[in-house]
Amino acid sequence: MARLRKGNRDLIKDINRSLVLNLIKNRGPISRTDLIRQSNLSAGTISNIASSLIADGIVQEMGEGESSGGRRPVFLRLNHRAGFVIGLKLMEEAIMVAVTDLDAKVIFHQVLPLNIDSPSPSPEDVLTAVIQAIENTLAASAVERSRVVGIGIGMAGVIDGEKGICHYSPYFAWRDVDIASPIATHFDLPVYVENDVNTLTIVERWFGYGRDIPHFIVVTIGRGVGAGIVMNGQFYRGAFGGAGEFGHITMLDGDPPVTLEQLASDNAILHYAQELVAQGSDTALSSVENLNLATIVQAADEGDLLAQNLLADAGRWLGIGISTLVNLLNPQLIIVGGEGVQAGNWRLEPMREAIHKHGFNGLASSLEIVIEPLGDKTWARGAASLVLGELFKSPVLK
Repeated sequence: MARLRKGNRDLIKDINRSLVLNLIKNRGPISRTDLIRQSNLSAGTISNIASSLIADGIVQEMGEGESSGGRRPVFLRLNHRAGFVIGLKLMEEAIMVAVTDLDAKVIFHQVLPLNIDSPSPSPEDVLTAVIQAIENTLAASAVERSRVVGIGIGMAGVIDGEKGICHYSPYFAWRDVDIASPIATHFDLPVYVENDVNTLTIVERWFGYGRDIPHFIVVTIGRGVGAGIVMNGQFYRGAFGGAGEFGHITMLDGDPPVTLEQLASDNAILHYAQELVAQGSDTALSSVENLNLATIVQAADEGDLLAQNLLADAGRWLGIGISTLVNLLNPQLIIVGGEGVQAGNWRLEPMREAIHKHGFNGLASSLEIVIEPLGDKTWARGAASLVLGELFKSPVLK
């Protein structure tokens, strides 16, 4: 048999190390004996890898377990505080920043205003603000800079995650802006950039409901409608980073055509509510000064039929859109999150009904649907998971 080249041997060592590290992360505390059984690696290989991970501070030993005869097993677990990650969501008027440990647990979080006095801020101005926000967060969190292993950034738009380039930003009207390099140069750290909805998908893949699910989709509803896709256990970006922009699929033909986002988003609900109030419709919303999703939901809770119908229509269109994803990709799980889930069952029950009604030939019958409200921390945690995903990714996939 031909001898393996050194490069191949090193790759196999890296694969084995990644396998053991992920077993410890996902199933720890775990004994060396269980690692041998679950990895199918030899006792010597497990011993060497475990010793290396402990020496690097990534894994730590903890108490002894019960013995069935012989030496009592010592359990291994991930040292969550072996390093820290900065996660950041860049928005139109603010920057959410969080510091997490290696288990994506948020240990510090803040929202800072994006104070740029310009209707069309330049990339240089925004990136300077982002760098300052990270510096501010490092100082406020008291985390040692030397222990930060990377920075993750989530933002709306079409993002090339491999190159860290924003091909299009709906907030800033940017085209082909290099986001990662200037920040990486300033901090001398790896920087990963991704569409904000995709960051939530990655955090679900590594730490959430999708951890052991090979086929799932994250759908977010709020100001817009978006999706993140995992197929065969792998996050799917598409050829140019634009996968998941299903809020822009055409739902009604016309000039111009009507998209899902124009029918199902929070902005759509608000638009139709304002339109109907202006037409003199019989609704309690006519007397509401600050018309927004929360006040529309409140009116629905208080029995206002127009408010109830607005939320139900948006939910039904969302369900029709999701059923298209179900028919196309056949996922096991749909996770629905975002600010828009605050509408509760006024919106979500019609969504569920539409998914099952329009799902082809039983594809939706065994589909699990999880509703997950999202706060500021979740978005920043998702961005941090860009880094964590790279840390735990198999070297075969890098």
